[in-house]
Amino acid sequence: MQGIFFTADTHFCSRAIMNYENRPFADAEQMNKAIIENWNRAVSPEDTVWHLGDFGAQGREAEFLSALNGTKYLVKGNHDTASNSYYRECGFAEVYDFPVVFESFWILSHEPLYVNTNMPYANIFGHVHANPMFRDFSPQHFCACVERTDFTPVSFDEIRRKLAASAD
Repeated sequence: MQGIFFTADTHFCSRAIMNYENRPFADAEQMNKAIIENWNRAVSPEDTVWHLGDFGAQGREAEFLSALNGTKYLVKGNHDTASNSYYRECGFAEVYDFPVVFESFWILSHEPLYVNTNMPYANIFGHVHANPMFRDFSPQHFCACVERTDFTPVSFDEIRRKLAASAD
Protein backbone atom coordinates (compact mmCIF):
# COMPACT_ATOMS: atom_id res chain seq x y z
CA MET A 1 0.00 0.00 0.00
CA GLN A 2 1.30 3.44 -0.93
CA GLY A 3 2.18 5.66 2.01
CA ILE A 4 2.13 9.42 2.38
CA PHE A 5 4.93 11.19 4.24
CA PHE A 6 5.78 14.74 5.29
CA THR A 7 9.05 16.51 5.98
CA ALA A 8 10.38 20.06 6.02
CA ASP A 9 13.55 22.09 6.27
CA THR A 10 16.12 19.54 5.09
CA HIS A 11 18.37 22.40 3.93
CA PHE A 12 20.63 19.97 2.09
CA CYS A 13 24.25 21.19 1.78
CA SER A 14 23.82 24.05 4.26
CA ARG A 15 26.58 24.37 6.81
CA ALA A 16 24.85 27.50 8.14
CA ILE A 17 21.70 25.61 9.15
CA MET A 18 23.82 23.05 11.00
CA ASN A 19 25.28 25.80 13.16
CA TYR A 20 22.07 27.81 13.44
CA GLU A 21 19.99 24.81 14.56
CA ASN A 22 22.75 22.87 16.37
CA ARG A 23 22.28 19.85 14.12
CA PRO A 24 24.25 16.86 15.44
CA PHE A 25 26.51 16.32 12.43
CA ALA A 26 30.23 16.88 11.87
CA ASP A 27 29.66 18.54 8.49
CA ALA A 28 27.08 19.10 5.74
CA GLU A 29 28.05 15.89 3.90
CA GLN A 30 27.38 13.80 7.02
CA MET A 31 24.05 15.61 7.46
CA ASN A 32 23.09 15.03 3.80
CA LYS A 33 23.99 11.35 4.03
CA ALA A 34 22.00 10.83 7.25
CA ILE A 35 18.89 12.56 5.88
CA ILE A 36 19.03 10.55 2.63
CA GLU A 37 19.51 7.25 4.50
CA ASN A 38 16.69 8.02 6.95
CA TRP A 39 14.40 9.13 4.11
CA ASN A 40 15.02 6.00 2.05
CA ARG A 41 14.64 3.72 5.08
CA ALA A 42 11.17 5.20 5.78
CA VAL A 43 9.93 5.90 2.25
CA SER A 44 9.57 3.36 -0.55
CA PRO A 45 9.79 4.27 -4.25
CA GLU A 46 5.96 3.92 -4.46
CA ASP A 47 5.27 6.37 -1.60
CA THR A 48 4.46 10.08 -1.79
CA VAL A 49 6.42 12.72 0.12
CA TRP A 50 5.28 16.29 0.70
CA HIS A 51 8.31 18.49 1.38
CA LEU A 52 7.04 21.58 3.20
CA GLY A 53 9.79 23.92 2.17
CA ASP A 54 13.47 24.77 2.40
CA PHE A 55 14.75 21.74 0.52
CA GLY A 56 18.22 23.15 0.01
CA ALA A 57 21.01 21.52 -2.08
CA GLN A 58 22.59 24.75 -3.39
CA GLY A 59 22.33 23.94 -7.10
CA ARG A 60 22.46 20.17 -6.61
CA GLU A 61 18.69 19.68 -6.23
CA ALA A 62 18.40 17.18 -9.12
CA GLU A 63 21.18 15.04 -7.65
CA PHE A 64 19.51 14.92 -4.24
CA LEU A 65 15.99 14.38 -5.57
CA SER A 66 17.16 11.44 -7.69
CA ALA A 67 18.70 9.86 -4.58
CA LEU A 68 15.45 10.11 -2.56
CA ASN A 69 12.65 7.53 -2.74
CA GLY A 70 9.07 8.43 -3.55
CA THR A 71 7.10 10.87 -5.64
CA LYS A 72 7.98 14.25 -4.20
CA TYR A 73 5.90 17.45 -3.98
CA LEU A 74 7.24 20.81 -2.80
CA VAL A 75 5.36 23.53 -0.96
CA LYS A 76 7.98 26.24 -1.34
CA GLY A 77 9.62 27.77 1.69
CA ASN A 78 11.38 31.09 2.12
CA HIS A 79 14.70 29.56 0.97
CA ASP A 80 13.25 27.86 -2.14
CA THR A 81 13.88 30.83 -4.44
CA ALA A 82 14.27 29.18 -7.86
CA SER A 83 11.37 28.99 -10.30
CA ASN A 84 8.74 26.30 -10.02
CA SER A 85 9.79 24.94 -13.42
CA TYR A 86 13.36 24.58 -12.12
CA TYR A 87 12.22 22.47 -9.18
CA ARG A 88 10.01 20.35 -11.47
CA GLU A 89 12.94 19.82 -13.85
CA CYS A 90 15.03 18.71 -10.86
CA GLY A 91 12.50 16.04 -9.94
CA PHE A 92 9.59 17.37 -7.92
CA ALA A 93 6.28 16.12 -9.36
CA GLU A 94 4.68 19.49 -8.59
CA VAL A 95 5.61 22.71 -6.82
CA TYR A 96 3.32 25.09 -4.95
CA ASP A 97 3.87 28.74 -4.04
CA PHE A 98 1.01 28.83 -1.54
CA PRO A 99 -0.45 26.49 1.10
CA VAL A 100 -2.27 23.42 -0.20
CA VAL A 101 -5.53 22.00 1.18
CA PHE A 102 -4.98 18.24 1.37
CA GLU A 103 -7.83 15.75 1.78
CA SER A 104 -10.29 18.61 2.53
CA PHE A 105 -9.01 19.07 6.10
CA TRP A 106 -5.24 19.43 6.21
CA ILE A 107 -3.52 22.67 5.26
CA LEU A 108 0.05 22.04 4.10
CA SER A 109 2.30 25.08 4.43
CA HIS A 110 5.87 26.08 5.01
CA GLU A 111 5.15 28.57 7.78
CA PRO A 112 2.67 27.71 10.54
CA LEU A 113 -0.82 29.05 9.94
CA TYR A 114 -3.38 30.24 12.45
CA VAL A 115 -5.96 27.55 13.18
CA ASN A 116 -8.20 27.30 16.23
CA THR A 117 -10.70 24.82 17.62
CA ASN A 118 -13.57 26.56 15.82
CA MET A 119 -11.99 25.92 12.42
CA PRO A 120 -12.44 22.66 10.50
CA TYR A 121 -8.75 22.42 9.56
CA ALA A 122 -5.41 21.20 10.84
CA ASN A 123 -2.04 22.52 9.68
CA ILE A 124 1.09 20.52 8.82
CA PHE A 125 4.04 22.90 8.50
CA GLY A 126 7.77 23.48 8.77
CA HIS A 127 9.87 26.65 9.10
CA VAL A 128 10.19 26.84 12.88
CA HIS A 129 12.84 24.11 13.20
CA ALA A 130 13.37 23.34 16.91
CA ASN A 131 12.07 26.69 18.20
CA PRO A 132 10.62 25.92 21.66
CA MET A 133 7.86 28.53 21.18
CA PHE A 134 6.11 25.96 18.96
CA ARG A 135 4.90 22.57 20.16
CA ASP A 136 5.62 19.48 18.06
CA PHE A 137 1.88 18.89 17.63
CA SER A 138 -1.58 19.57 19.01
CA PRO A 139 -5.07 18.45 17.93
CA GLN A 140 -4.84 20.89 15.01
CA HIS A 141 -1.21 21.18 14.01
CA PHE A 142 1.92 19.13 13.34
CA CYS A 143 5.44 20.45 12.80
CA ALA A 144 7.28 18.35 10.21
CA CYS A 145 10.71 20.02 10.59
CA VAL A 146 13.49 17.45 10.45
CA GLU A 147 14.81 18.54 13.85
CA ARG A 148 11.53 17.28 15.38
CA THR A 149 11.26 14.04 13.39
CA ASP A 150 14.74 12.58 13.87
CA PHE A 151 15.72 13.84 10.40
CA THR A 152 13.23 11.39 8.87
CA PRO A 153 9.98 11.93 6.93
CA VAL A 154 6.97 11.14 9.12
CA SER A 155 4.04 9.12 7.84
CA PHE A 156 0.59 10.63 7.50
CA ASP A 157 -0.76 7.74 9.59
CA GLU A 158 1.62 8.67 12.43
CA ILE A 159 0.61 12.34 12.22
CA ARG A 160 -3.08 11.43 12.43
CA ARG A 161 -2.41 9.12 15.42
CA LYS A 162 -0.48 11.80 17.29
CA LEU A 163 -3.09 14.50 16.67
CA ALA A 164 -5.95 12.19 17.67
CA ALA A 165 -4.15 11.18 20.88
CA SER A 166 -3.44 14.83 21.75
CA ALA A 167 -7.17 15.62 21.52
CA ASP A 168 -7.96 13.21 24.38
